Amino acid sequence: MLAEDELIIEQIQVGPMQNFAYLVGSRSTREVAVVDPAWDIDGLLNFIDERDYKLVAALVTHYHPDHCGGSFGNNSVTGVAELLETHPVKIYTHKLEAEGLKKVTGISDSDMKKVESGDKLKIGDVEVEFLHTPGHTPGSQCFMIKRTLVSGDTLFVDGCGRVDLPGSNSEDMYHSLQKLAALPDDTLLLPGHDYSQVPHATMEETKRINTYMRIKDLDSWKMMMG
Repeated sequence: MLAEDELIIEQIQVGPMQNFAYLVGSRSTREVAVVDPAWDIDGLLNFIDERDYKLVAALVTHYHPDHCGGSFGNNSVTGVAELLETHPVKIYTHKLEAEGLKKVTGISDSDMKKVESGDKLKIGDVEVEFLHTPGHTPGSQCFMIKRTLVSGDTLFVDGCGRVDLPGSNSEDMYHSLQKLAALPDDTLLLPGHDYSQVPHATMEETKRINTYMRIKDLDSWKMMMG
C-alpha cells in the first residue's frame, strides 16, 4: 500500500498486458473507488472485500478495452459492465470519452457520470480531481489525489501513450504532457501499465528519465514524433 495520511492507494497489476488497476480512497471511512477495472473483476472485488473496503465509484482513464473491458482482436475482457452486475456504482468518465465507453462496454448513459477537467469527487475525506489529458484518446483523463497522479495511458515512467491509434492526436499529447510536467516534483506518478523498470516514480524522477517529458517546444516534439 502507498499511503499518505488519510489516503489509501493500492496498485494492482491485472491481465496479460501489464495493466495497473488502482484503489483510491479514505482510510477513515474505508470508502474506495476503483480505477480502470478490467481483466479480473472478481479478483479486484475480492481484494476490496478482504481489506474491508467499501466500493463507491469506478473511474475510467479512457475507453480502450484493456482499461474498462470489452472486446478487441481475439480478446474478451471483463470490465465495468461486469462490475455493475454486482456493484451498481457510477462510472466516472470524461464527457468526450462517454460515447466510446458505451460502445466498447455496452453500459448506458445512466451508468455514467460525465466529468470535465477540474471537476472533483469526494471519497470519504479524500478528494479526487479530474484532469483532461487528451492525446492517446480525445477524452483521456488523469486523476490527481493529493500529491499523487494516476495517469492511465497518458504518461508512463519512461514513455507516453500511443498517438497512432484512432482518435489519438500527437499535438494534444504534447500539450497534455506539458500540463503534467508542471506538477510539483514530489508528485507520485502511478501509470496505467507496468512498462518500466519501476512501477511508479516521482515527477522529478520521471522528467529526468523520460525523453518525452524533456521536450520543451512543439517543433521539437513534431520532429521526434516524425
